[in-house]
Amino acid sequence: MPQQARAVETRAAIIRGAAAAFEQRGYGSTSLAQVSAAAGVTKGALYFHFDSKEALAVAIIDAQHEQSVGAGRLLLENDVPGLRALVSMSYELARQLRDDVIVSAGVRLTIEAVNFSTPVSAPYLDWMVTCEQFLRRGILEGDVVPTVDVRAAAHFFTAAFTGVQVVSDVLTGRGDIDQRLTEMWAMLLPGLVAPERWDDLKNLAADVQRERAAALALD
Repeated sequence: MPQQARAVETRAAIIRGAAAAFEQRGYGSTSLAQVSAAAGVTKGALYFHFDSKEALAVAIIDAQHEQSVGAGRLLLENDVPGLRALVSMSYELARQLRDDVIVSAGVRLTIEAVNFSTPVSAPYLDWMVTCEQFLRRGILEGDVVPTVDVRAAAHFFTAAFTGVQVVSDVLTGRGDIDQRLTEMWAMLLPGLVAPERWDDLKNLAADVQRERAAALALD
């Protein structure tokens, strides 16, 4: 294997191993020795790629963020109706949190970033921007009431999703996160949906959840 390809593979292995370690123990309780053991690399190899535990944690957050934000980007590029895209994105993020250790570790590390020398705010800010884009599209399409403050709504959605996934993780290991999201949307949609579109969209979250579950079952 060429040296450059081997270096890329080693770096990826370190990130995967570190994600598993951070997800299990948290940032403060995980040592670089535990990371190197989980990744199956020497401490020398680890330090070649990352000069500190914080640099490694930030790399995991970046990898998680790129994967998660890609879901929002895909919905925008595929011209999915704005409100449906916003709801769909929440369930896709839930799936990533359940199924991908880099995503779950990255989200945990983002929440724990108070321990870092440099604050980590980009993931939250980028998601708020994406939510604003979905909401503005929904207004243009007539699904979202035009008086909605899209910036405030995007901020609240980001905070609400964060809280829902944290509580779901603590209580059930995110086993009930889809149901908790459906309940969240039952509370939020009445404040977002244009009155003339309510009959068509009042069950949007449940419909999206069922469609996604059926699609995943076929994979």
